[in-house]
Amino acid sequence: MSSPSSREMPPDLVARARSGDPEALEDLLTIVRPAVVRRCSRFLPHTEDAEDAAQDALVAIAQNIGSYRGTGSFEGWVTVIASNSARMTYRRLRRRAADSGVPDLPETADPRTTSVIAGTRLDLMEALDRLEQSKPQVVEPFVLRDLGSLPYGEIAEITGTSVGTVRDRIHTARTFMRAALRATS
Repeated sequence: MSSPSSREMPPDLVARARSGDPEALEDLLTIVRPAVVRRCSRFLPHTEDAEDAAQDALVAIAQNIGSYRGTGSFEGWVTVIASNSARMTYRRLRRRAADSGVPDLPETADPRTTSVIAGTRLDLMEALDRLEQSKPQVVEPFVLRDLGSLPYGEIAEITGTSVGTVRDRIHTARTFMRAALRATS
């Protein structure tokens, strides 16, 4: 998310939304919505699923705008919420499929029925789940850097760690993900 959206965000809009101004909140959500949908689409292969995750993220932004401390960029805060929403949506869909008796997702995507992009995203989500199970502390920095394109300093601020720790965790995550994604190809 290099910018909140194609529209320019007025500098005081976030502050007004944080203070409880409902019009400012509505304007803010309108501005960030396209970026949130794009973020969720990077994780989820189906448009409807990405839209659902984006809607959940926008609700979370609206409900939690007062907790945004103003440290770090608003864009980074939105990236965290959107990424987490997409990952939660993926887990919910997977759990629903398992509960309804649908067989597990295939180990690799079938190219006859799945686009390359969708297959890659499914592989990514599966690898992220495995990474989170084995090394949960490295997932957030990895997602924020490699999928969210946030700078190391901002990730350090968001995670409450040093830049060196962030770099180390991202390196660990990349090593894991490279091996996991290689195994699926």
